[in-house]
Amino acid sequence: KVDLDTLLTEADYISIHAPLTSETRHMINKSALKKMKSTAIIVNTSRGAIIDTNAWAKALEQGEIFAAGIDVFEKEPLPADHPLVSQPNGILTPHLAWYSKESTRDLQTGAASEVQRVLSGQAPHNWINKWE
Repeated sequence: KVDLDTLLTEADYISIHAPLTSETRHMINKSALKKMKSTAIIVNTSRGAIIDTNAWAKALEQGEIFAAGIDVFEKEPLPADHPLVSQPNGILTPHLAWYSKESTRDLQTGAASEVQRVLSGQAPHNWINKWE
C-alpha cells in the first residue's frame, strides 16, 4: 500500500476501482497524469468523473502516458467527437466491460443475499455507507 503520489510515479499499470465522492472527483487530473511514467497504462472501470476526461485525452495524445482502458466516462454516452474517441492508444467500452453471464448471476444473487442478511439482523458483507 502506497500513497497516491508514489503510485502515480512508480506504477506501470493503474486500475481505478474507487467510488465517486467529493474527494475522488478528478483525483486523476492533469497534474496527476504528468506524474505518471510515459510507459504507464491506466484503466478506469469505476466512475467516469474520477479522471478528468479532457486531461486524459490530452495526456494520451501527447504521449504523457502510454495507453488507457476506459469503460466509464464523465458524460455518458461519450460524445462521438470527443478527443478520447480518436486516440489509437485507448480502448473504449460503453460502460459494460463488467458484463458476462456469470457476473450478472453473481450481481443478482449477491444483492438478494445481502438483503437476506440485513433482514435477519446480520451486517451486510458489502457496506456502502455504514450507519451507526
